[in-house]
Amino acid sequence: MTDKTTALVLIDLQNDYFPGGAMELVNAEAAVSQAARLLAGFRDKGLPVFHVQHICEESDATFFLPGTPGAQIHAAVRPNAGERLIVKHFPNAFRNTTLLDDLRGAGTTNIVFAGMMTHMCVDTTVRAAADLEFQCSLAADGCATTHLTLADKTVDAAHAQLAYLAALNDGFAAVRSTDALCEELNR
Repeated sequence: MTDKTTALVLIDLQNDYFPGGAMELVNAEAAVSQAARLLAGFRDKGLPVFHVQHICEESDATFFLPGTPGAQIHAAVRPNAGERLIVKHFPNAFRNTTLLDDLRGAGTTNIVFAGMMTHMCVDTTVRAAADLEFQCSLAADGCATTHLTLADKTVDAAHAQLAYLAALNDGFAAVRSTDALCEELNR
């Protein structure tokens, strides 16, 4: 995995998802610390890194509002000079963005993902990447989500996280720990 065909894509690791933010997720701090470990490993190897930032354009949006501190990338994983920042407006990071062209331009065939929210933008983007024939890996502990509700039922964030990771691991991505991905990166 240490060749130049592998890229890291960090999805929506933005301040609004952290304590005090407008859309706080469960275990966001733990997830961003794992994503930061992956980022450091990719930077050390000189491998391509792509940061994805969601900016809401809807008039009724309550988070990721343009120009707000909540929409900014978390300090632990801020882009360095030369790392591509992709701004998106939909859950799928490929929709109406340059991400596909940027990845292909970098010669990428394998993508390692981390980010937020597991049940929404991570799920949608990883599935799209697999459909676009990229080999995908996902850092299970480098993602976070929230409690989900349907009618009068609530799904605990831990259960939602496990269900989405299990579904992605079933044909869309190799879901592994950050430890395992970093070990593979250093081979």
